Amino acid sequence: MAIQGNLPIGIFDSGFGGVSVLREIAALLPGEDLLYYGDNANAPYGGLNEEQIRTVTLAAVGRLIDRGIKALVVACNTATSASIETIRSEVSLPVIGMEPAVKPAVRMRSRGKVLVLATAATLRQQKLHTLVERLGNPDYLVPFACPGLVELVERGVTSGPELDEFLAGLFTPLRGLDVQVVVLGCTHFVFVRLAIENCFAPRPLVVDGNQGTAANLVRELARRDLLRQAGEDRQGAVEFITTGERERCEPTFQRLMAVPY
Repeated sequence: MAIQGNLPIGIFDSGFGGVSVLREIAALLPGEDLLYYGDNANAPYGGLNEEQIRTVTLAAVGRLIDRGIKALVVACNTATSASIETIRSEVSLPVIGMEPAVKPAVRMRSRGKVLVLATAATLRQQKLHTLVERLGNPDYLVPFACPGLVELVERGVTSGPELDEFLAGLFTPLRGLDVQVVVLGCTHFVFVRLAIENCFAPRPLVVDGNQGTAANLVRELARRDLLRQAGEDRQGAVEFITTGERERCEPTFQRLMAVPY
């Protein structure tokens, strides 16, 4: 059955992190309808094993497909690392995943270290290891897990004393490290970009994979002739669905759609 170009684009994340990807997609494709699925009841995925991540991810994908979508964006680094090949083998839709922005970070570097911030689950996945191996395993790449940071963003904490105190403690082992570039290897971390930058002196360059993911989506939709017609004068709708308590999750979703970063 042919995919209908007027269907929405499905965007999936373990919780609210993918809202940062949703915003990039909405900016590039303002006329497209977007259906965002936050698996908030199971967030964070970083503490799950690979089989558990695949199970909850496939359940989310199935629900989005049942709703009717023309493309799927897995806006979660952890879910992409653990599940993207399985998803692509089971669905006929265009499937776009996250790519840790390590290669652009390496191009930006002229000195010091490239700090790769991610969940523990993302850091142990083969996808990231393969990417680093292709770059020659440079000793200036420093992978660093950030347990607890996703949970803060899930609660809507994106600035303020609680976040600053948490990050100061988290980054204690990195004191004295010459960090020139920081890779945000989790979509949740984009919402605390400014607070992360403030933890290092001199202020580092910061890069994430969101723009690249959104651009990949546009290219794939164009290749399959699934973009809405350019002449359509319309503003796309954004719908939010969640496995969590909607009364609690909806206000956080709306806040993250507008919070500066």
